Amino acid sequence: MSAMRRARRLSPGPAAIVSSPWVVVGAGVVVMVVLLFMVLGTYRGRSPAPDGASAPPALPLPSAEAPPSRSTPVASPAPVLPGLSGRASGLPPSAVAGSRSPSVAPPVSPTGGPVASRSPSRAPQGQPAVTGRYRVVQSFDGGFIGEVSMVNASAQGRGWTVRLEFSGGRLVTAWVEGVPQGTIRQSGSGFTYVSGVDVRPGGSVSLRFHMERASSTPRVCTVDEVRCGGF
Repeated sequence: MSAMRRARRLSPGPAAIVSSPWVVVGAGVVVMVVLLFMVLGTYRGRSPAPDGASAPPALPLPSAEAPPSRSTPVASPAPVLPGLSGRASGLPPSAVAGSRSPSVAPPVSPTGGPVASRSPSRAPQGQPAVTGRYRVVQSFDGGFIGEVSMVNASAQGRGWTVRLEFSGGRLVTAWVEGVPQGTIRQSGSGFTYVSGVDVRPGGSVSLRFHMERASSTPRVCTVDEVRCGGF
C-alpha cells in the first residue's frame, strides 16, 4: 500500500502542471526564443552575397556622345539683277530662267468678245479738249467786266487761246485768276489772249477783262477757235 502511494506522488501529471503556472510561462518563453532564432536564420539566408562573391556583370550604359552631325548644303543666293528691288526675298522664276514675263490677256466681255479700251489722253469724239463759257461779271457806266471760264475735258494738260471782238470800245486790261499771266495781243476793238500755263486734266481757269464803251455782248468769242457758250 505504501509503495503504490509513493508511485503516484512521483508522477505529478497534469494536475501538477496546472498547479504550477510559472512552468507554462517558461515554456512560452522558450518557444518564442526558438521562433526568434528561426526568423533570424531565415533573414540571414536571404542577405546579399558575402564579400568575394562574383557580382553579375553590369549592362553597358548608352553612350552620351552625340552622333556626328551631317552638314546641310546651303543654297547660294541668286545674283541680283538690275532693276529689281533689294528688299525682295528672291527672284521670280522667269528672271532666274531668263524667260520673258507672260503676256497679259486682254479683257473679255460677257459675250465672249474682247473689250475695246479707249485712250485716256484724248477728249471724247466730237468734243474739244478745252471749252469756254462767256458771262458778264459786273456792269457800270462806261464799261463792264467780262469773263470766259474754261474747262479742260482731256486727260492731259492743255494750253488755250481766247479771242474776243466787240463792236467798238477799248480794252483796259485782262488777267487770269490764280495762275501765271499769259500774252495779250490787241487788234482794233478786240484782243487775243494766249495762256501762260497749261490747264491740268479736268481743271478749269477763268480769264477776266475790263472793256470801256463797248457792248457787253461780243461779236466773236472763241476758245481754241471753238465758239464760246453762254450766249
